Amino acid sequence: MQVVSVLAAAGPSMAEQAPTPPVPPPSPQGRGRGRGRGEQIPQRVTKEQVVAALAILGLTYTDAQLDMALPGVNRALFTYEQLRLIDVPLDTAPSISFSPILPGFQLPKGPARYNPPKAGAIFRFKQPEELAFLSAVELGAMVKAKRITSEALTKMYLERLKTYSPKLNCVITLTEDLALEQAKLADQAIRRGRRTGPLHGVPYGAKDLFDTKGILTTWGAEPYSKRVPDSDATVIEKLRGAGAVLVAKLSMGALAQGGQWFGGMTKTPWNYEMTSSGSSAGSGSATSAGLVGFAVGTETLGSIVSPSTRCGVAGVRPTFGRVSRNGAMALSWTMDKIGPICRSVADCAEVLRAIAGPDGKDLTVVNAPLSWDARKPLKSLKVGYLAAEFERANEKTKPVLDAALDALRKAGVKLEPIQLPDFPLNAIRFVLDAEAATAFDDLTRTSGGLDQLSGQTPGDWPNQFRMSRLIPAVEYIRAQRARTIYMQKFQELMGQWDAFVSPTGSQSLTATNLTGHPQVVVPCGFVDGLPQGLLFTGRLYEEGTAMRLALAYEQATEWHKLRPVLQAS
Repeated sequence: MQVVSVLAAAGPSMAEQAPTPPVPPPSPQGRGRGRGRGEQIPQRVTKEQVVAALAILGLTYTDAQLDMALPGVNRALFTYEQLRLIDVPLDTAPSISFSPILPGFQLPKGPARYNPPKAGAIFRFKQPEELAFLSAVELGAMVKAKRITSEALTKMYLERLKTYSPKLNCVITLTEDLALEQAKLADQAIRRGRRTGPLHGVPYGAKDLFDTKGILTTWGAEPYSKRVPDSDATVIEKLRGAGAVLVAKLSMGALAQGGQWFGGMTKTPWNYEMTSSGSSAGSGSATSAGLVGFAVGTETLGSIVSPSTRCGVAGVRPTFGRVSRNGAMALSWTMDKIGPICRSVADCAEVLRAIAGPDGKDLTVVNAPLSWDARKPLKSLKVGYLAAEFERANEKTKPVLDAALDALRKAGVKLEPIQLPDFPLNAIRFVLDAEAATAFDDLTRTSGGLDQLSGQTPGDWPNQFRMSRLIPAVEYIRAQRARTIYMQKFQELMGQWDAFVSPTGSQSLTATNLTGHPQVVVPCGFVDGLPQGLLFTGRLYEEGTAMRLALAYEQATEWHKLRPVLQAS
């Protein structure tokens, strides 16, 4: 019942008052729920406590109703204490799952259509260092043409990581031995004519929430700073299968929040006084600084879009259920998504192609074709833009955004004004807080567990986890039902458009993280020396359309070609 869900969470917890659960009260015969009348049990929860809990829920009971409920509240407390004694490993998902697919929605059918942009000319160079800012696709082409070995590329990026990452604070663990081993294998395969694809031999970095066998995977958080998994995440396995070379585990905000980890704050290479944002902080920073060929990150509520924007790189947050999260730290089982952070849209498409698809372990993943046609006529696309959000931009940002829309129009994109469905999204955002608190409930209950985290402001996880223990189960489920209503409204909108455009500070970021729709971000200019981003939203499982529009903008501008001035350690 509602009352108990709040009381059980109140601190100090009842579990702390009674570390050893009492013997359960006898279950009366003939009542399937074991909630009979009349049995004598310890009244550890008082009527006053129930009244206080009801205030949080916005409910008032009469004295008679309270007297009737109180024995059941105390009986239920025992079951909660028993539940807390069950060992639930951190990688255990709930027995319920989320799907962005609504009744009547038709998944894309048929084989994946893949038509990448025309390959550029092979780059001429004197020193490997000159290749640092090439796109991953260009690097892969260089390896394929045997203009450089994967081993030479890997050594170059390892040296750059050692030279520049300390100032940026974007690396948690260099995977040097593994990288050199993988690079040698990639070169051997090339010599034998066994290239596995465009990413073959290309060094990359992974956000430090992807498990790597025998290598630290810390989640950026003090309590897990010595954590070493015994298997690889599915994304790591798939990238190894694609021939990519893992050179670093990149920093992330502690437990996937912001840019602050146990080693300090990760910086954007465009301004060493500013955070790179988060939580895929190191993935954005290292990619922008040319310390890796590409990176992979995760997003629950902005953690790919935000650091990509702050660091001036491209990012794709795919449809929920496109990429397996097996072996990745869970924050929110109904909102977590994995995607690429790269120096070009074409790179993002190749990385997404490599990591997408079911693995039989994350059962939310759908076997839908991933199509990408970089040459699709733009005039065939019906594209909207969130006109009110562009108009509301401040006096510094508005000229940048207006120029971005003009560039799209000149590229051949016809833009029509649209607006998002009216809905109080902030009223249901707390589903993330509830799930995150559940994921780390054992840490919250561990004496001093949350105190180990360096972030201790009201907006940091320790306080958020504690507050979230007071979220009633009934309210959480009501929010998920309201989420379904908004998904229906959003689906009606997307039924009218192939994609739409918005600023990166758009309300669409919250909306689509709740509905599961994909978004693509690319740099579109600077304000006060910091990169700005343009956001493209596509239909479910149609990332290729959003990427096509993002590519059109990228090809019409030069922002993705600008490079930050780096500071050596």
